[in-house]
Parts: sequence; C-alpha cells; structure tokens
Amino acid sequence: MSHRIVVGISGASGAALGIRVLERLAEIECVETHLVISRSAELTIAHEVAADAAERVRALADVTYPSEAVGAAIASGSFRTAGMIVAPCSMRSLSAIAHSLSDNLLIRAADVQLKERRRLVLVVRETPLHLGHLRAMVAATEMGAIIAPPVPAFYRRPASLAAVIDDCAGRAIDLLGLGIGPQADGWTGDLADRPKR
Repeated sequence: MSHRIVVGISGASGAALGIRVLERLAEIECVETHLVISRSAELTIAHEVAADAAERVRALADVTYPSEAVGAAIASGSFRTAGMIVAPCSMRSLSAIAHSLSDNLLIRAADVQLKERRRLVLVVRETPLHLGHLRAMVAATEMGAIIAPPVPAFYRRPASLAAVIDDCAGRAIDLLGLGIGPQADGWTGDLADRPKR
C-alpha cells in the first residue's frame, strides 16, 4: 500500500529540514511525495543551499506543484493523503493556516488536511516567540495540527548539524503516525540499545 504524503517548504530559515524530510521519504518504498514550495522558500533555498537548488529539491518528490496552483489535486479533500509536513514552517504560514487564509497552495493543502482530520505536522521555525506566535500555535493545535519545532535531541549527543537535521526530519515523519521509516540512527529510545559513538 502506498502512502501519499504532502510536503510543504515555506520561506523560514531552515530549508535543509524540508529537504531532509523529502530525502528520507524518498528512501521509503511505500511513500509517494507531493511537494509544494512557497515563493519565499525558493529564495531561502537559493540563499541557504545554492542558487539552483530549488530544481534539485523538486526532483526529490514524486509530484510537484507551483505555489499559486490553488486548484491542484492536493487542494481537494477528495485527494486522499496520509498527512502533510510543513518543514520549515514560517510564522506567516503558521498564521495563515491557523486562520484558514488559503491564498496559496501550501496553505490550502494544509487547510485540507485539517478539514479532513488528517495529520498536519508544522515544523515551526522562530525564536524567541511573542504572544501572537503562541496564539497562532494554540489556534492551529486546537484545529488538529501538530506543532513540532526543530528542537535538537541533545540526549542523542548529535555529532554534527547534519545529524540534528536528520533527527528532526525523522521525528516529523514519525509524527504522521504511519509506522514507516526508522529513526535516524536506529535508536528506539532505550538506553540499552543506544548506538555507541
């Protein structure tokens, strides 16, 4: 059985998070990825990764959509998916999702996940947070979204930034609740099973 998963990459700093989510999902045979990159995200990817990286990121997905294509398949509840991950999720995207302001495909696809009671994981990238940010997070959570900031799992003693990114991507995927894809280093959470470094 194939799982359709929508991945949104918004313009917040941390484009590597969304890219790693796509890479990890591409490693799982039973997953079909549907990608939408916001216009701001294209600028962030060019700045943080490389000027031509957006096309390479699109090549990681099975299906891609322009952000202005609000009539695309992923904008309809009849297009069944196993959920959506927005990584990174900017405060602008979070606020638009929390208030159902579906002015682009990323926000519309997220809104569809909520209205169809499907999992929506928002890897929110901002710090520090003011009250408006916190209220938007509460509103999105009350609607059914899962707020999952990319907080490093220091107890794993990550050896590099890449390891932190990989762990955050794995945790976001795990939050879809599909039981697909192992944790980044195969660790189950049991200290006795912890990989030796």
